[in-house]
Amino acid sequence: AFRYRVQERGEGPSVIYCKRCLYPANHPYGMVFDDLGVCMGCRIHEEKDSLDWDTRFRMLERIVRTSAQRMGHKGFDCIIPVTGGGDSYFIVHTVKNVLGMNPLLVNYNAHYNTKVGIRNLANLATVFDCDIVTSTLSPGLLKRITRQTLRRYGSMYWHVLAGYLTFPVQAAVRFRIPLIIWGVHPWSEQTDMFSHLDEVEMTERCRKEHGLMGIAAEDLIAPDAGITRGDVQPFVYPYDSELEAVGVRGLYLNNYIRWDAKKQHELMIDTYGYESAEQQRTFNTYEDVHCFHSAGLHDYIKFMKCGYSKVTDHATREIRLKRMTREEGIAKVGEYTECKPADLPLFLDWIEMTEREFFACVENRRDERIWSRAASGEWNLRDGVARHADDAGVGVVRLGKVEACQYRNTSTAEPQTPDNEYLLMGRGYIDKYDYGAIEDQPPG
Repeated sequence: AFRYRVQERGEGPSVIYCKRCLYPANHPYGMVFDDLGVCMGCRIHEEKDSLDWDTRFRMLERIVRTSAQRMGHKGFDCIIPVTGGGDSYFIVHTVKNVLGMNPLLVNYNAHYNTKVGIRNLANLATVFDCDIVTSTLSPGLLKRITRQTLRRYGSMYWHVLAGYLTFPVQAAVRFRIPLIIWGVHPWSEQTDMFSHLDEVEMTERCRKEHGLMGIAAEDLIAPDAGITRGDVQPFVYPYDSELEAVGVRGLYLNNYIRWDAKKQHELMIDTYGYESAEQQRTFNTYEDVHCFHSAGLHDYIKFMKCGYSKVTDHATREIRLKRMTREEGIAKVGEYTECKPADLPLFLDWIEMTEREFFACVENRRDERIWSRAASGEWNLRDGVARHADDAGVGVVRLGKVEACQYRNTSTAEPQTPDNEYLLMGRGYIDKYDYGAIEDQPPG
């Protein structure tokens, strides 16, 4: 199941690749190229170097000030969706310490938690002194739902994305807190879905069509699989009438701040003690550290489906930010794309499936624009980005490299405890003894 090869030139149809970054035409969000062969994601990214970000931040200040005035009370000003990885620290830092707001942190427990992720989440709530609300669903329920999404759609990660994109909105309705502040609009960051000037906000449609691959919670209802309408309620987006009654809106900070995830993470490491960690299938040690599978098995499924993976996303971002040449990015793709996910046994034990059952769910999801199957049954990658390193026109649109791209790996706060199994919950704050990611506590 892990074997593939790149075909020689002339063996099959080519896939168009951006001549500036590494993205292929079969990107699941949709990809458009200009006459020079540059993708629209790269073109929109150019706005980061042309917009007046001071002016845009003042626009954000006016928005949050107006929102707070409308609420007219001294409770929570907004909701911030958080995890034990990603951009959570920078978002909370900006909202609380720069904008001076009082946020309620909202966390969907993805169950695939690493110890470093639990520590980061506890540290986040502690150093910013914020209240946090967490949704922890029954493991049995999530196993049933994940088996269903695997068999129907080849996805082991639907519940993670659905929970992260739904629970904060449900909390906004429940606690009557109209403003939700997200970090980066992930779809525009990759493929240009919107300009920063559009100031796009969170919508149910974008969540379903792009974040959830078009799969609604109601689509999973199946009595034969033990999934009822009540079981999927935690993943059902609030009705329009509920949202309108509270006035819920979701802002993306990257429309008002020049987004640079690498530099932002390094600021959080130095200022608040955010922990990084080595990842299986990418050079990026800052993101996805909270989850065993995001940069592991889940990412390998993405590769099986689309022919590219998370390392392509990360290298593309560094190329656009002028910290990596296209050739260096192609080398990173070659280094990590074939890495076998070591977390497969952990997931199979949790989901109670055999390896054969698991791969039967995803093998037939491959995009035939980029994969072909030999008579022997072996899958072959028709075309890879390495074959496009010297395409005509690459030099014309090249971005100059202005700084090095080096990711740091922090020391672990608990070197005596191996990170080799899911940790469902840990202590939600830090004290002098530990970060809440071990079972035995010292006396006193």
